[in-house]
Amino acid sequence: MSSSQEPLVLIVSGPSGSGKSTLVQRILELPGTMLSVSCTTRAPRKTESAGKWYNFVSEEEFQRMVSAGEFLEYAQVFGKNWYGTPKKSLEEAAAQHKDLVLEIDVQGALQAKRKLPKAVAVFVLPPSRQDLERRIRERGMDSEEEIRRRLEKSRQEILNYDHYDFVIINDDLERAGREAQAIALGSRCSIGRQEARIREILKSFGG
Repeated sequence: MSSSQEPLVLIVSGPSGSGKSTLVQRILELPGTMLSVSCTTRAPRKTESAGKWYNFVSEEEFQRMVSAGEFLEYAQVFGKNWYGTPKKSLEEAAAQHKDLVLEIDVQGALQAKRKLPKAVAVFVLPPSRQDLERRIRERGMDSEEEIRRRLEKSRQEILNYDHYDFVIINDDLERAGREAQAIALGSRCSIGRQEARIREILKSFGG
């Protein structure tokens, strides 16, 4: 990213279990990228540590941040825990001259896209309902009722596909990872992001 540019913001979202976290990791392998660390009121899982993917806060602290206008977007998921993207992530990305990757749910992605219309939104899809159900069951974390709710929510989320700029159908992880990186690299080369540099080059030719 040029020092004079705003960070490229890549929003990656999709149904729970679609594999978006793995694809975000592939994007973060590219030099000049950083992850926006979300805030959540849910408890950390055994494999999670604070500050890597999430900052874990109390509901009182989360609501204080909402009142102070500290979130780019925030949402309550399944009527239980709150998740939010701190605005300071954009400032940190700009200061470090890096592109910012947001991994957020569909509700949050639509909010973020409205506030950041130049952001590039990527929708990650499983190849079928059956495949998504298998992935959710293999995690062994949800009751039958929870699985049913997740699948219905996924159907509703997929109806929003036309709000996104790109879609990755995650039926082959290696190919999907290459596509995620290609979207990030291609977005850096868009005319809108390169226009200032183009004008500088044009001046070297005499305008």
